[in-house]
Amino acid sequence: MKLKVAVVQGGPSSEAEVSRSSASGVARALEEAGHAVTRLELSPELPAALLGRGFDVVFPVVHGAVGEDGSLQGLLEVLALPYVGSGVLASATAMDKCTARTLFAAAGLPIARGLALPRGDARRAAQRARSEIGARLVVKPASSGSAIGVARLEATASEDDVARAFEQAWALDGVAIVEHFAKGREVTCSVLDVEGHARALAATEIEAPSDAFYTYEARYAPGRSHHTCPARLGEALTARIHQVAVAAHDVLGCRDLSRVDFVVGDEGLPDVVTLLEVNTMPGMTATSLYPEAAAACGMTFSALCDTLVQAAYARGVATRNAPRPLPT
Repeated sequence: MKLKVAVVQGGPSSEAEVSRSSASGVARALEEAGHAVTRLELSPELPAALLGRGFDVVFPVVHGAVGEDGSLQGLLEVLALPYVGSGVLASATAMDKCTARTLFAAAGLPIARGLALPRGDARRAAQRARSEIGARLVVKPASSGSAIGVARLEATASEDDVARAFEQAWALDGVAIVEHFAKGREVTCSVLDVEGHARALAATEIEAPSDAFYTYEARYAPGRSHHTCPARLGEALTARIHQVAVAAHDVLGCRDLSRVDFVVGDEGLPDVVTLLEVNTMPGMTATSLYPEAAAACGMTFSALCDTLVQAAYARGVATRNAPRPLPT
């Protein structure tokens, strides 16, 4: 079925330009599949732009605050428009790393030991992190993406270095997550969830030799990172990654698509798996991991985007209950 699709992009987020790049790719892919596509900016004018134009489905290709945290999804629920991706609760839960960590831990999934610390005295936060977690640390904002505001600290880092990492994270969010820094391979696993059950696509190993890790620059600058897809992890470890990725997707109540990030290995423990986070709207740029994983499983970008909008259209809008009169 050929659909009239609104692709939403941008928004008040540090990842707005990434979103616009992703939206450009998604729009082209949908047009190749025969759909009529209009790109719209996530702005106060969006509700008026969406209403009365006969859109069959919305593809919110938005990363970060407002677009990926349930806010845009709530608007689309109010407007009764079908949309691609996770609903309000799953979007908000995945974006809030504190809540996501709690749910992962309750489900027995393998997360790093860590703490969530509200904005406060950076020196005291650094001391507490070293005391309760250890010498090697990762500090990051609780609700940011694309590795923005993330600091990885070796055991040789000074207390001042750790304090500065907290200040950097708190500049972006009122809560910072600090975790044990597992020194291993950076791996991600995409999940597709449109046929009644979630399934893992190919796991991908990421290397960024010019950067300390998979930074914002390494993610989006052409040639700055190297991807091995499928990752050469061996049969047992690949199966474990796939199992945890689907479990994390399901625990948060995600739907349609997600990308789940891991570190595989730590010093002296090459096969230990550490779950980092779930991204409910992965990047869809020319250098992005999700389209690459789909391609490794034999699905073109055009077919992927078509599958996602068809699934959202078939699902329709959430059930509305008819209003009941007050008893007299």
